Amino acid sequence: MNFYEKKYIVTKNEIDEYNHVNNVVYVQWMQEVSMDHWLLLIKNVPTPDYVWFVIRHEIDYKGQGVLGDEITVKTWVGAIKGIKSVRHFEIYKKATLLVKSQTTFCLLDAKTQKPRRITKEVTNLLLGQK
Repeated sequence: MNFYEKKYIVTKNEIDEYNHVNNVVYVQWMQEVSMDHWLLLIKNVPTPDYVWFVIRHEIDYKGQGVLGDEITVKTWVGAIKGIKSVRHFEIYKKATLLVKSQTTFCLLDAKTQKPRRITKEVTNLLLGQK
C-alpha cells in the first residue's frame, strides 16, 4: 500500500467558535493532501487526459485539534472499481486519532468531463506500482 502524509500546525484562522479546528478545515486538508499525493504519483506522466471529482465524503470526528497542535494527515488509496476510487484518510494529533474518513472519487475524461473507466495503468499509479 502506498501511504502519503503531511503535517500541519493549527493556526488561528483554522479555529472555530468552540476553540477547536473547524470541520471544514479537515476537509480542506484532505483535499490538499489527496492532490499532493496524486501529483507525486503522476510526476512522470505527461499531462494526463483525465481528472478526479469527489462524489462522496464520509467523515467520523473522534477528537479535536486546537491552536498550535501539530497535525498529521495520512492518506492511501483503497478500493478501485469501474469509474470510482476510494481514498482513505486518518488525521492525528501525535498518536491520537482525531478524524477517520474516506472519499470516493470518480475518474472523468479531462475534455468531455464524462465518467471514464479506471485503466490498469491508472490503478498502478494509484497504488504506487510500476
